[in-house]
Amino acid sequence: MKKNYLLILFSILVFQMNGQTPAMMYGDTTRVGVPYSKDPHVVKFKGRYLMYHSLPPQNWDTQNSGWIIGVAESNDLVNWQKVGEITPQPGLDYEKKGMCAPGALVRDGKVHLFYQTYGNGKKDAICHAVSEDGVNFKRNPTNPIFNPTGDWTCGRAIDAEVCQFKDKYFLYFATRDKDFKIQMQGVAIAPETTDFNKEDWAQATNKPILSPELPWEGECVEGASIVEKKGRLVMFYAGAYNNKPQQIGIAESKDGIVWARLSNEPFLRNGKPGEWNSSESGHPHIFADSDGRTYLFYQGNNDNGKTWFLTQQEVVWKDGKPVLKR
Repeated sequence: MKKNYLLILFSILVFQMNGQTPAMMYGDTTRVGVPYSKDPHVVKFKGRYLMYHSLPPQNWDTQNSGWIIGVAESNDLVNWQKVGEITPQPGLDYEKKGMCAPGALVRDGKVHLFYQTYGNGKKDAICHAVSEDGVNFKRNPTNPIFNPTGDWTCGRAIDAEVCQFKDKYFLYFATRDKDFKIQMQGVAIAPETTDFNKEDWAQATNKPILSPELPWEGECVEGASIVEKKGRLVMFYAGAYNNKPQQIGIAESKDGIVWARLSNEPFLRNGKPGEWNSSESGHPHIFADSDGRTYLFYQGNNDNGKTWFLTQQEVVWKDGKPVLKR
């Protein structure tokens, strides 16, 4: 394990000398001995940035340890330090096998965390918890708060993203078809006054709002992240399953329900052979900072998933369209 870790550190140094890696490269090594962090989501809370992300089972012992959520903090969006973990709460059967893919928002001085259960197959669902400090969370007593219904879905809900838009809250989620093969995006809606309880969420459509259609998307569209720009929503989403390669696309909507792609090509591709993200650039999170600047966080690796790093690039807006800042 130590040898593998040294090899990874050496690879990072080589990439940095070649100018091929971004300034931010975060990977938690505490769970499996090598950098392994996925599914980033960032909020600004009480003067610092908090990044929630998925961490794998301890030493891959899936019998006694499941996926959990890591918490890191930063003052500059580049240098991150681990400050906590959110682990399954004893006595809660719905999350005892694991929890991951966090999404978060700040409301009324508290962090609201939305996350998925893991390890339950078609029964995995979206849950909610709330925190006064951004690290220690109290579970919603109505958990799980959402899973989809209808002939178009197997009933599973993962990759939660919640945003406020036009006096409502929109819950974006990924699900699969009945054959558990095709990954798609769906959406549910709750009133602006919601406490995010289960009874407040109503599925907005009886069909997916975005499904894989383009060659590069393969059999998967997932990991939607939303930002509002000039009265419309812009979605950054992951196309294709992990390391196929997964890449990032964009779409837009005027009502949060009907979506149209802004391009048939990826907004952010995987890296070239030899680069740190040659296996994928995936699972995006678009973070709007309080100063008006926006940053695209995402995960990547160059070894088909033996390691996972998190990074970010600034996004600028030209004529209302997102462009990666070079």
